[in-house]
Amino acid sequence: MASAASPSEITSIKAFAESNGSSPIPSTYHSLTEPRDDVADHLACSIPVIDFSHLTSHDPQIHASTVHQLANACAQWGFFLLTNHGISEKLMEEVMEKSHEFHNLPLEEKEEFADKGPLTAIRHGTSFHPQAEKLHYWRDYLKVITLPQFNFPHKPPGYKEIAFEYSRKIRGVARELLKGISESLGLDAESIIESTGFDSGLQIFAVNLYPPCPEPDLAVGLPPHSDHGLLTLLTQNGIGGLQVKHTGKWVNVNPLPNCLIVNTGDQLEAVSNGRYKSVMHRAVLNNRDTRISLVLVNGPDLDKEIGPALGLLEKEDPLFKTMKYRDYFEIQQMTRFAYKSGLDEIRHN
Repeated sequence: MASAASPSEITSIKAFAESNGSSPIPSTYHSLTEPRDDVADHLACSIPVIDFSHLTSHDPQIHASTVHQLANACAQWGFFLLTNHGISEKLMEEVMEKSHEFHNLPLEEKEEFADKGPLTAIRHGTSFHPQAEKLHYWRDYLKVITLPQFNFPHKPPGYKEIAFEYSRKIRGVARELLKGISESLGLDAESIIESTGFDSGLQIFAVNLYPPCPEPDLAVGLPPHSDHGLLTLLTQNGIGGLQVKHTGKWVNVNPLPNCLIVNTGDQLEAVSNGRYKSVMHRAVLNNRDTRISLVLVNGPDLDKEIGPALGLLEKEDPLFKTMKYRDYFEIQQMTRFAYKSGLDEIRHN
């Protein structure tokens, strides 16, 4: 029976959960290290909301006001909800439906995509890295490198085409946000894009599936972590579970309809010389519904040396060393096991 499987033998938490029913979960999935009741519900309504159509407005006053709002959101939260982003609700629904279809494929049909390492073009797996970690996480994932070259599974039918359109539209939104962020730092609009090689940069398309967990107060879908890129843009299937750390408290994220959830990543903290912090967030579980999150991490060119923007260093000392993004990415993947930030490796003491 699946319930007798050791954690290292569990290749899909979805399959395990469906066969295990309401039985207790393995002790190595007891990964909740902070109490779930330490949640500041009163702060949920304070999460910033940015109107993308105002950011791209040709009216100088509307644009400047939104750049100011963007600066505050990045500095105070590292997190915001993005409305009027121009991606159709129909496309967002289609990519979510196809993502669900992929996870519903029989396990043997997904075996060809088994995870073979962080920079493998297409990889499917469970937890984070079951072979190397001591605690496991209640999630299955599909991770695909969609830029600079587009890769994608050939099944289910139609998924690849929809994912291509969605990934390109997300990249366009991320590019405009980076222009606004550059301006908010007093730099030229294209400064961060050019210095990071963003137009030839990495994009990872990740679909996380969190099945119902019979003991949601013991396990997490993903532990507290920051993202390695510049900006992460996320949407989900209407089931809550994302929490962001703000002023030392966890805050539930309750998205607006058809919005994108945006958070700042490690590379943006480095480029902004610490002004815009890479935000910690986690995925908590429930015992009723399957949650799916569609996460697109947008980063620099893997071979670019990334560090504080030169325009900022005219008036301040660098807080971070420069490092090739590829090297940083590999460090960040390993430091996740130690529950610390990869930024600690490049921070000047």
